[in-house]
Amino acid sequence: MICAANHHMTNEECKKAVLDIIADIAPDEDLSNVKPDVRLRDQLQLDSMDFLDIVMELRKRHGIEVPEADYMRLASLDSCAEYLTPKFNALAAKS
Repeated sequence: MICAANHHMTNEECKKAVLDIIADIAPDEDLSNVKPDVRLRDQLQLDSMDFLDIVMELRKRHGIEVPEADYMRLASLDSCAEYLTPKFNALAAKS
């Protein structure tokens, strides 16, 4: 787990956590130039199965549940950070 007890994750750390997951799911993708405000699927060769893998890895690695109704909130790195950072920090506060 990235979240140490009482460590508040920043938006940048959250984006890195998402990119780490994408790097494992799509190892051939060059993630060095991912634009934070552009939809990930418009920049990378990610299909819907890859996207589900990202959601599953968030749950497995970090204990974060993303309901299907919220999947579109993970469209870009910026929206991922906006949506996930409070979830990471809520988990850190509990530990």
